[in-house]
Amino acid sequence: MGARQELTVVLPARLRRAPGWPEGPFPFELGSRRTDATTRSTYFTPASARTLYGTPGQPRRWHLSLDIKQDELHLLGMELLRAATARDPEHALVVLHFTVERPLLPVLRSLAGRRLTMDDDPVTGLTGSFDPATLLAGIADVRDSATPFAIARPYTIAFLTPTAQHTPSLRDGREGDLPATADSWLWQLASRSNSEDFPLAPETAAEELKGAVRISADWSALVLRQGAAFLGHRPDTGEGDFFEFGALHSRTVYLDALLLGSLQRDHIDELTDELSDVFTSPRRLARRVATLERSIALFRSGYWRQHLTAHGPANELLLAFQHQHRLPARFAEILAEAADYSRLVQTQESQQISGALGVLTILGLPLGTALGILQVLDDHSLSHLLVGLGLSVAATAAALTTRYGRLVLSSLRGGESGR
Repeated sequence: MGARQELTVVLPARLRRAPGWPEGPFPFELGSRRTDATTRSTYFTPASARTLYGTPGQPRRWHLSLDIKQDELHLLGMELLRAATARDPEHALVVLHFTVERPLLPVLRSLAGRRLTMDDDPVTGLTGSFDPATLLAGIADVRDSATPFAIARPYTIAFLTPTAQHTPSLRDGREGDLPATADSWLWQLASRSNSEDFPLAPETAAEELKGAVRISADWSALVLRQGAAFLGHRPDTGEGDFFEFGALHSRTVYLDALLLGSLQRDHIDELTDELSDVFTSPRRLARRVATLERSIALFRSGYWRQHLTAHGPANELLLAFQHQHRLPARFAEILAEAADYSRLVQTQESQQISGALGVLTILGLPLGTALGILQVLDDHSLSHLLVGLGLSVAATAAALTTRYGRLVLSSLRGGESGR
């Protein structure tokens, strides 16, 4: 059990209505510092701040203070972040803020659905007073893992600081080297597992742990697919210690960086799904590709950020989240595939135009020739005109049976199927 233990849990939900809660993120306080939306916005670019906090008159985030204790966990409050997408306008993220007064790793393992052993103390997790369905009754429905955008388990962000007895996580002196066990602790907190649940292979351990973010000599962070963790590397001296500020940052600015990564992941999931639907209706291909290109443009302008603040650690945490979910590579694949579809539509439209011009040529040449001959002969006979029209129609029909005519008709059919 650490000297200071904080836990943040993120869950996907379906927003039924805007809550009547105060607007903005949960305003944690430390001394005279209050981390409301105005304060946090100074850390982010304007576009990122609008995504995370909304704008006046169009809020995206609400918070509610709570004081619920159960099973040595203390729920301080919760937040709702509207995370609407084009296909899922009710999508939202629920954030629960806990202080943990019992060993933290068993709590994390319980939230991850790990199998308990005979020696493990039972942990109730998100049940009873902490049941999200009860906390959000009438406001939002927590999603199950079978619905789109749902994560298999709650995403957890753990913060733990050591005492002087926790030598496996302490530096050798204030600026000395970290023991190898420090990153092992960090991995267990971020992965919500112990060495029996998920033993790291010695051959790949260095690769798995190289993504650790060294925020300073005092503490490090590690971001994985299902969780993140912050671990101190010197003894926490209690009230007034720097780790009070570190805990504040882990719950606010660094949390927001990871929330932005979650929003990016959800939108990229939707773009991937939209790509797979492009050919479900071939006659509407051009319209579907145009809609896809618009969705990509909106995502790039509103959500796709790899630099969201001038403060380095938040950027590094976002990049680590993107790396874990392969977001840059996936988005590059989406752009490449969308470009291929756009070229296909352009090719089909060019074929349709060429086919239309070919039809005009096949129809117009015999008719123009017949009318030209009658005009040269100064023949005004209605019967001769009808004969000329009949011969032109016959010549057109004959021309359409040739290889060139069949090619023109095929181009027209291809053009129609691309609509």
